[in-house]
Parts: sequence; C-alpha cells; structure tokens
Amino acid sequence: MIEPVVATRADTPIAGAPPGGAAARRGGDAVRTRGGAQPGPQDGPHNGIYAAIDLGTNNCRMLVARPSAEGFRVIDSFSRITRLGEGLAGSGKLSRLAMDRTIDALGLCAEKMRRRGVTAARTVATEACRRAANGRAFVQEVRDRTGLRLETITPAEEARLALGGCAPLLDPDIPYALVFDIGGGSTELLWVEMDPAGELSVQGLASLPLGVVTVAEECGGGDLCQRTYDAVKDRIVQLLRPFDLQHALGDRVRHGEVQMLGTSGTVTTLGGVHLGLKRYDRSLVDGITIDFNDIVEVSRRLSTMTLRERAQHPCVGRERADLVLSGCAILEGLCELWPVGRLRVADRGLREGMLLDLMRVDAMEVA
Repeated sequence: MIEPVVATRADTPIAGAPPGGAAARRGGDAVRTRGGAQPGPQDGPHNGIYAAIDLGTNNCRMLVARPSAEGFRVIDSFSRITRLGEGLAGSGKLSRLAMDRTIDALGLCAEKMRRRGVTAARTVATEACRRAANGRAFVQEVRDRTGLRLETITPAEEARLALGGCAPLLDPDIPYALVFDIGGGSTELLWVEMDPAGELSVQGLASLPLGVVTVAEECGGGDLCQRTYDAVKDRIVQLLRPFDLQHALGDRVRHGEVQMLGTSGTVTTLGGVHLGLKRYDRSLVDGITIDFNDIVEVSRRLSTMTLRERAQHPCVGRERADLVLSGCAILEGLCELWPVGRLRVADRGLREGMLLDLMRVDAMEVA
C-alpha cells in the first residue's frame, strides 16, 4: 500500500509577503520573479501583466491577469487536458506521447504570453514531475522547446499556493478548516487555523500520492464497481487516520469548529451537476456550498451512468468522464473521515495563489 507523505508545519502564516524573489534579466532590464518564476518573453520595462501556469498530472492551465482593486482581473486564460501522467503509475516515467502533448500545450501558453506582453510569470509542475524518473529531463526539454522555466514544486508549496488562492472563500466565523485539492496524481490536504483577526496559519499538511488519474489507472479504468469504489474510500480513510489523530481533528469536528473547502476538478464538476447546469459556469459554481448528503447523491447518479453518458454530460465532458468516479471516491473518503456536513466549492486555487504572490512581490518593490 502506498503511504502518504505527511509533514506538519506549526504556525505557518500564509498572509504577508512570500519569501524574497530574485531579479531575472532579459535584454538588460530587470524583471521581478518569484522563486522559480520566469520573466515574460518580451523586452522592456515591467508593465504589470502577470501569468501563472499550473501543469498537473492531468491538466495544463494558465491565467493571465492585471492587478485591480479587488486583487486582479483575468485578461486571458488557457486550459487543456494533456494527461502528462498517463501510464506513470505503471512505468515510473512520463511517456513520449504525453510529453509531446504537454509541450504542445505549453507552447500555446508561451505564445499567449508573448501576445499579451507578459513580463512576470511562474510556471509550476506538480505530482507527475515529482514522481517521474525522467521528470528533470522533461523540465529541460520544456525549457529548450518553449522557453518556459518549469519549476517542480513540493507538496507543501503546492498546498500553500492553493490555499492562498482560495482563502477568501473561508468562513471567518469558523476557526478551523480542512482545505484539500484532489489532483490527477495526488491529493493535498491542509489543516488550517484562523485567528480572530482573520490570519491563517497552517497547522498540518498531508500529501497522498493518490489522485483521479492514479486511482483510475490502478483500478483498471473509469468505471468503478461498488466494491472497488468502497475500497478506494476505505484506503483514503486508512491513510489519513494518523493525520486525524495527530491533530485531534475529530474533536474539533464534533464541536462544530471545522469547515471544509475543496478545490479541484472533482468538486467543481460535482457542483455543476448538483446545480443542474446545462453548461458549466464558473461564476455559478465557485463559492457554493454542498451538503454531504447531496455529494453522495450526485456521486451515485454519476456512477449509474455509462462512460458515454458521463462524457455527454455538460458538466463532466469527454475528458473527465473516465476520471470523475475516482475523484468522487476520494472525496467521499474525506467526507466519511471528517463528517463536517457541508463542503464549500472553490473554482480557484494554485494559479490564483501564484498570481497573488507575483503581484505582492512587485507591490513590495514599489513600496
């Protein structure tokens, strides 16, 4: 059985400035970057246009934005399912076809950045590149073929950025939160405390090497029988039981002191299905609350559909049809272990967190 990677970090605030950035130069002009961020592909002074690319096990997604009074305004975006981690669980390597698909998508992102005049950006990779034996070679190939400086981030950094992006959705009247992201190759979970002033501190982090792609591949496809579905749920509970005991989460849940916030394709898909949308609409899904009973009902509804029927559903689609049940099983495992009763849905996270980091660094420089 795969064991979770669990790291505990006490009193780690997410508010305030990130660690110091570095200055990168292109054409003689300094451009502020954050960590493994790269300058945009055009010369000239910084013009306040930012880009964040999140390369996951299943998706390649980008946001391009300008700062605004509310935080930022998105001026361009990109999303493509590339399945970079396809076959990784069995081979331990990224396949040639998956790498080519992904590099093609990243090339389109780089072109959008050029057209938009982006001058500060960050491009990150997560679980697939962390696990793959050829992950470093792939990162170099991305640099050679697209010019993008891809950074493979740790589970802790991934969780920090995701929390930074979705923190505005947390209820300030509930002092603790379980914040999770069900990805393609892993599931990241944060145990967060909120003080009366609204300051957040991360009390614990769990990273499970189980996501919608890895579970689907391990279980032989997208249609999970009830026995397999329940086995995935039980596995999630067993893997997270030590984390639960370490932080005494059960006591907090029983006292009504815990909220749950999810950011992933799984929870947004369930949100769209729950609302009965004829077409997925982020503005209608982001921030909604779903009762656990409704999560189970929607999951059961999806499980009774054929693969073709799920592919034809407007909130699932062909590219998620064979993965959504794996995500539902992981989600139900979380809900079973921590019966908070309701889930807040976030259609935001890692990319938004990266954008806010980049903008915060520049704001500090101006100040």
